[in-house]
Amino acid sequence: MARRLPAAVFALPSLLALLFLAACTGGDAREEPPDADNRRRIVVASGQDVTGKNGIRQQLIDVWNAEEGPQGFEARLVELPGSADQQRSQLLGALQSGSARYDVVNLDVTWVPEFADAGLIRPLTDAAVRSPDDIIPSVDRTSYWKGKRYAVPFNSDAGLLYYRKDHLREAGVSRTDLSDGVTWDELRDQIDAVKGHFGPQGHEGWATQLAPYEGRTVNAIEAFTSAVPGIRLTDGDGEYTATVEQLTAGVAELRARTAPPYTLDEASESREAESLSAFAEGRTTFLRHWPYVYPALHETYGENLGVTRLPGKAVLGGQNLAVTASTSEQRAAKAAELIAFLTDPDSERCLLRAGFAATRVSAYQESGTAPPCRHAPAYAETPSAPPTGEGTVRLPPDRIADGVSFSRDILLPSLREGVHRPRTPLYGAVTHTLITELDALYGPSPREGRPGDAEIAKSLDEALRKVLPG
Repeated sequence: MARRLPAAVFALPSLLALLFLAACTGGDAREEPPDADNRRRIVVASGQDVTGKNGIRQQLIDVWNAEEGPQGFEARLVELPGSADQQRSQLLGALQSGSARYDVVNLDVTWVPEFADAGLIRPLTDAAVRSPDDIIPSVDRTSYWKGKRYAVPFNSDAGLLYYRKDHLREAGVSRTDLSDGVTWDELRDQIDAVKGHFGPQGHEGWATQLAPYEGRTVNAIEAFTSAVPGIRLTDGDGEYTATVEQLTAGVAELRARTAPPYTLDEASESREAESLSAFAEGRTTFLRHWPYVYPALHETYGENLGVTRLPGKAVLGGQNLAVTASTSEQRAAKAAELIAFLTDPDSERCLLRAGFAATRVSAYQESGTAPPCRHAPAYAETPSAPPTGEGTVRLPPDRIADGVSFSRDILLPSLREGVHRPRTPLYGAVTHTLITELDALYGPSPREGRPGDAEIAKSLDEALRKVLPG
């Protein structure tokens, strides 16, 4: 007899806040008052900090300001409202028109080639990055365009697979600890077992993000690079390099891993918030999501929560700090110093402990050998009272199973082996093309049925050749 899944409990504020943050971004952007003395102010434009109000980014900036003192420069964080696409449009408009003065911009990793190629950000010298050999190589490559460094990685990202251990135990699955990895075939077997126990009604396997936005592109690139090792849609100059045969294999993989028997029914309309909500409600046992949800999910489910690397490849996300081309040389030099501070080993350890994916290998070392996170005492291993007088932050345990570290054994390898989305100044057109062409899989089903993999791949190839050189 099929059993009902236990209902999720939404009493914990952290999960409610996380769902809210995933559903919307940023408040109103704060413009500089026209009569403000901005000569010694460094303005940093960024998307919303997922660690909340007075989050880790603001805390790091506050420490830099304190070190500068009253006679030094003051950094000011401006959080831009809206989705990532809206933030990109705001930054492009502001920098091209000069309507807002930003000295440092926090760019999504896919935007660096576009902003560099347009001359909106400037190449950086060694003054902007401390201990560059410590940066994870795959992550650091997102900072370059055509051989020049235009940015420094601030925080990274890679998709992870979250799962409910209690579901697996109740379903009688023999392997309930997946921390050493899982294949797609094994994942489908586990979904079959759980659905067989709880019944197909109300339980739908795994949740991911397939709505017509960037999440669909991310899932597609993960499937393509898993099916065709070494596939690249663009080369180092942004020219198109894929073949129809490669795309056919990629589309087939994407279709297989998101097939209706295993995937949330409304996956084709799901973004981060909807997929997270479905998992929190107990409607799915598995969830593809980003590292920042780990603290709140662990607080909610405790030892019933599992996390492991995605089967196959995981796409790299994250943000990089760059200096705008329009700022003065004096301000640019000071902005580079700020970037060096915000991305140094100590800051990256603080970012990791706050819930971001750090960009440096040293941040993932054992306590006692890793940088101590002096810049943000609330997140230190042995916290002292922060200057603000606020309480210290309750952090989830790093150890998730016998001898397994979330940060070192799950997150760090995912970042090291993460794959890039197409690197091109025309990325906006590329992701729009991918999203639109994959409507053949996820849009309304035509009366005559969905086209085959080869037909979708041929159309995608033709569309990409129209928007990319090569």
